[in-house]
Amino acid sequence: MYRKDRQSEPYTLRAKREGYPARSVYKLKELDRKFHLFKKGGKVLDLGAAPGSWLLYIAKEVGEKGFVLGVDTAPLKIETPFNASFLQKSVMEFKAQDALQYMGEYDAVVSDMAPATSGVNGLDAERSLKLSFRALEVAVDVLKSGATFVCKVLEGEGFPSFVNAVKRDFRTAKLAKPRATRKESSELYVIARGYEKRG
Repeated sequence: MYRKDRQSEPYTLRAKREGYPARSVYKLKELDRKFHLFKKGGKVLDLGAAPGSWLLYIAKEVGEKGFVLGVDTAPLKIETPFNASFLQKSVMEFKAQDALQYMGEYDAVVSDMAPATSGVNGLDAERSLKLSFRALEVAVDVLKSGATFVCKVLEGEGFPSFVNAVKRDFRTAKLAKPRATRKESSELYVIARGYEKRG
């Protein structure tokens, strides 16, 4: 949830200067530098894309021969890049064919989805976990073999079960907390590489 009292934070000001609608782009940039998430010509599905910072960054990284599809219930606050498309739709109603009709299977699925926060840590973590498992379901349906999955999740009671679920479908799964994450936040990112198709 966006709060006006955070407008003066350094990352927020930096995002404004650099043309991004939210500070979250610096989390993704750090993860990309560390894990080399995107490649030129790559196809990426961005879940929870609004307001658009991740989509903008990914579109630049995959280049003119790449493609990004963003999905969110909220509208973007940016002009959609020429090598991207956007669906304003709930991820719970989103189907694999919604993504596959554009470019076939994807090289990466990224999810920065977050629930509407209640202020109750256990409840917020539970809602976040539900979104994370849904993102994993979508990823399994649209990724090509060897692909990458990046997902934000709040630490909570069910967090280990999500990590274990990711490990069943990917060769490696690592955890990261980028510097741009607020210190008081319980969010972590799961970075999974080497998707292994079943069947």
